[in-house]
Amino acid sequence: MLGALTNATIHTNNRVDVLTNGETFYEAELAAIRGAKQSINIEAYIFQKGRVAGRFIDALIERAQAGVNVNVVVDAIGSFATWNRYLKPLREAGARVEWYHPIRWYTLPRINNRTHRTLIIVDGQVGFVGGAGIADHWLYGRGKSSRWRDTMFRVEGCAVTDLQSTFVENWLEASGEILAQTEYFPVCVSTGRAKVMVIDSSPSTGQSTRARVLFQTLLASARETIYINTPYFLPDRSAREEMVRAIKERGVEITIITPGKHTDHLLTRTSSQRLYGQLLKAGAKIFEYKPSMMHTKVMIVDGVWSVVGSTNFDNRSFGLNDEVNLAALDQDLAARLQQDFALDLADSQVVSYEQWKRRSLLERAHEWVGWVLERQQ
Repeated sequence: MLGALTNATIHTNNRVDVLTNGETFYEAELAAIRGAKQSINIEAYIFQKGRVAGRFIDALIERAQAGVNVNVVVDAIGSFATWNRYLKPLREAGARVEWYHPIRWYTLPRINNRTHRTLIIVDGQVGFVGGAGIADHWLYGRGKSSRWRDTMFRVEGCAVTDLQSTFVENWLEASGEILAQTEYFPVCVSTGRAKVMVIDSSPSTGQSTRARVLFQTLLASARETIYINTPYFLPDRSAREEMVRAIKERGVEITIITPGKHTDHLLTRTSSQRLYGQLLKAGAKIFEYKPSMMHTKVMIVDGVWSVVGSTNFDNRSFGLNDEVNLAALDQDLAARLQQDFALDLADSQVVSYEQWKRRSLLERAHEWVGWVLERQQ
């Protein structure tokens, strides 16, 4: 049913590895890039100049000079501070770098549509998907805050073909070129046991994207537990009501971890807090992560379904951005993610309903300012 609702192909016998935090996923991504023989395709919302980006550029230059096809799509808003001259050495080495929806007078009507996807596909056989871009703050701390908390998936198997086709969509949008060569789509090899679907998502007129369908279907189908990590928790009324029904009608335990004071968007956090009341009153448990920015985008349902991708729990991800998520039906994978969730929970502060009701007037004012800005999306 989920495959039909999201128009996604169900792939069996995939291997999916959980890569926790930048010190793990950056090394895995760079190792795959350095081993590339045919092609490297990267799509990123954030490609921010710095030490991490420098390592990626060096690795990509080396492979491009060795004859590997290197194609990179970078969002023009998400990577606004990364200028063309920073990427010039990469282009000079033979790589192709394109901006997604660059800021021009003729692109203003669609300026709110960004590619928020994070994808790396190597030789059409190994893929990386999740929410972490390429920037120093995913590896190095700032001040009293440690590096951002995040999770990526490393994928092998036929699901990589769908990750590749997702990249091809926005490569065509950005460059005008279709990547139809067979080297980008080699015969896939079964390497594991996970059943996997890749759900790509682009905005529609009604803003009910496939990402929205994916998340709300799993919320409505849960029977035991829903665990959510998200950096931006702004569920609309129907999503909140779906969670309340899950708690009251089916006895589902819902636990949500959001950022604490180490957030990169204060107004988004306060706007999110405005929505806690209905869920807390119904019995949901909400925690705020203390050590650093919580940027992980994970949902685990009933200990069997896992979703990792670029989608935040907000209107921008559900209705405005291009997103991509990987949904897996695999108990071992869900158990592995639940281990990380338990560690995150231990580093988080619970928010009670009584505490939420005692919010100060200043906090409530911030919430309403955030609400006004949210309506402008």
